[in-house]
Amino acid sequence: MNLRDHLAAAAQILRAAGVASPEVDARALILYALNLSPTAFLLRGEQEVAGADAELLAALVRRRADRVPLQHLLGTVDWGGVQLCVDGRALIPRPETEWLLHLALADLKGMGAPRVVDVGTGSGALALGVKAARPDAAVWASDLSADALSLARENAILNGLDVGFTESDLLAALPGPFDLILANLPYLPEGDRAAADPEVRHDPDLALYSGPDGLTLARLLIPQARAALAGANQGVAGVLWLELDPRNAPTLAAELRGLGWAVTLHSDLTGRERFVRAELTPLTPR
Repeated sequence: MNLRDHLAAAAQILRAAGVASPEVDARALILYALNLSPTAFLLRGEQEVAGADAELLAALVRRRADRVPLQHLLGTVDWGGVQLCVDGRALIPRPETEWLLHLALADLKGMGAPRVVDVGTGSGALALGVKAARPDAAVWASDLSADALSLARENAILNGLDVGFTESDLLAALPGPFDLILANLPYLPEGDRAAADPEVRHDPDLALYSGPDGLTLARLLIPQARAALAGANQGVAGVLWLELDPRNAPTLAAELRGLGWAVTLHSDLTGRERFVRAELTPLTPR
């Protein structure tokens, strides 16, 4: 079989297994298994693939058909300007979270040497994305999972970035002060567990579910964040950014407003309101 035949066969297997993007995933597995660039694939479509290469490709396709996430099979993802190793120790960084990084970096413009913390860092994606874009920033990251922190530290070394990692229940071991707090905490309601896609079950439960409405951890973070924000830095107020489920982001935004925070909701690139920006101004009671 040549490369194009393998692509068609792999896509058919993945389609039958219910994979959402069978052609895209099949192509990615072929490029990975045969160490090909997209251009090389186009130029070598008639090249025969057999022996060890064909066996490796078949094994990868079988695992993807078993709904092992594509990112786990490829081992790395390019995300937010950094390369991240991904495996079962932490949540696979989602594309939508790159927009949270973009929004947070916009808040840091004009702020000299900001102090930033990423709460529930997982693979380290947000913390490393901030540090890569703002080398002058002092960046910390926390996670309750020692396994996730080990992965995040590996990713910091991979990218040559100096981020401080601390095992902590939210901000308990990192009291601040910080100018900006980022949190992509577990935000799915427990009721979602039974209907989760097979790929999602490869992520740690600790990184996914947060009580009946998905807001248990976010609510626990709020008083810690209030205490840890530094207030004004060169005229910029302390800010908390949260990524949530579009179903529950408006609920938390309303609760924060009731606590005296200045709050705005921001949409992801598909128009769903999932990002909450909560500003702690110097006049906000602590």
